[in-house]
Amino acid sequence: MMALISQSSPSYHISSKIVQCKSEYNVEEINFLKSKAFRRKECWDNYSSILWSSKRTPGISHLDGVGCKRGCRLIVAASPPTEDAVIATEPLTKEDLVRYLASGCKPKEMWRIGTEHEKFGFEIGTLHPLNYEQISHLLNGLAERFDWDKIMEGDHIIGLKQGKQNISLEPGGQFELSGAPVETLHQTCAEVNSHLYQVKAVAEEMRFGFLGIGFQPKWGLKDIPVMPKARYAIMRKYMPKVGSLGLDMMFRTCTVQVNLDFSSELDMVRKFRAGLALQPIATALFANSPFTEGKPNGYLSMRSHIWTDTDNNRSGMLPFVFDDSFGFEQYVDYALDVPMYFVYRNKKYIDCSGMSFRDFMSGKLPAAPGELPTLNDWENHLTTIFPEVRLKRYMEMRGADGGPWRRLCALPAFWVGILYDEVALQSVLDMTADWTAEERQMLRNKVPKTGLKTPFRDGLVRHVAEEVVKLAKDGLERRGYKETGFLNEVAEVVRTGITPAEKLLDLYHGKWGQWVDPVFEELLY
Repeated sequence: MMALISQSSPSYHISSKIVQCKSEYNVEEINFLKSKAFRRKECWDNYSSILWSSKRTPGISHLDGVGCKRGCRLIVAASPPTEDAVIATEPLTKEDLVRYLASGCKPKEMWRIGTEHEKFGFEIGTLHPLNYEQISHLLNGLAERFDWDKIMEGDHIIGLKQGKQNISLEPGGQFELSGAPVETLHQTCAEVNSHLYQVKAVAEEMRFGFLGIGFQPKWGLKDIPVMPKARYAIMRKYMPKVGSLGLDMMFRTCTVQVNLDFSSELDMVRKFRAGLALQPIATALFANSPFTEGKPNGYLSMRSHIWTDTDNNRSGMLPFVFDDSFGFEQYVDYALDVPMYFVYRNKKYIDCSGMSFRDFMSGKLPAAPGELPTLNDWENHLTTIFPEVRLKRYMEMRGADGGPWRRLCALPAFWVGILYDEVALQSVLDMTADWTAEERQMLRNKVPKTGLKTPFRDGLVRHVAEEVVKLAKDGLERRGYKETGFLNEVAEVVRTGITPAEKLLDLYHGKWGQWVDPVFEELLY
């Protein structure tokens, strides 16, 4: 998800609503956080809403309508101009970092749903991946026709912004929509449909198509174009040092994820545990990446498998979340020990790959000696951590493969039904309470290959999935928004026991005559 900020805009917002939704916080503590960590050029009183941050890109506030009425076209900086937006007055403390996470607490009536999805662009005639020049034409076309603001990095257009929606590019040109935080699944699906309509309207004129799948089915790494984004150059250099599949993750995977809120530290812990325990179940239900370079790869979710050997210092199932002592502070301790990628200063990325944020807090960062972090830097760092569930000022469910549009609506429906309904959430916590760390890790390791047929205790993952989908449906019913229809896609998967990937494999071995090219038509948006 591409985040952005105008050169003169404030970089970090804390809402006065925090005081209402978390009783431990008082006005003095909020004021302390504001004044101790940084000083901004603008007055706090002008901006008060909690704003959603981003995935895999420097996290910064999304600003709507600041200095621009609808109809005018902004060009905004792609990365946070930290040196312009914030000035460190004292070194950050660990307590500041904990308070930052806790500032995400919201009362239930303010909970929202944010859906993000990625897709592969290709030339309709040749099926070749789109290169940057083609993608830039597409982005410019969307901006002109549908009134999106352009996001620039130097002279390159690398994304678009409209309200709280953002379009961004992943390292290999994967096209991502990061949706606005909305109240209902109907709004989520309407947003997805509107986005796909716009992209299709412009792309078809250029003879481009988009594929909804979790892993590039036809082309090798050497065939994938590289997007001109500085942060990706740092990651591309670092990835081979820490895992064998990191470049595949960067250039050949697509996901769909949902971002959800919490009301308190306890609520965060409960949702984090439920999300981690059930993430392999979601991986099985949405498994949709069985091909590599034109042939079956032996997995139902190759995308999920790739994360097991990308960078284990920043990914995985986080067993410490199930410790009795877990809370915001323990997540901060974990994040502080995740090696850094970069620092953004003077409108440039400084390569800090493998270095310690703890050293940064002491002014001892080898790549930027004497430099102290701001909360922007902390927010940026949190976006470079990739566990199956990720905590920022909200929670990200990260275990599902990309897919066709109906499944883009089903993924948030699955998690909203479970995590936004107290009865369903408690039922999941009761169900998974005696699952051991070894069992959770076993599911994480085996589900990408065997999906719903993975043995678990005295049954199969399919049996767990049936129960969980029922809980999600009941949870959506109790929400009262008539949202249960969005679960039809996953309900069909558990009814038949056949994952999307297995349907593709059946087509490959049957109707397609062991030829993968028809998948581009089968899963065309």
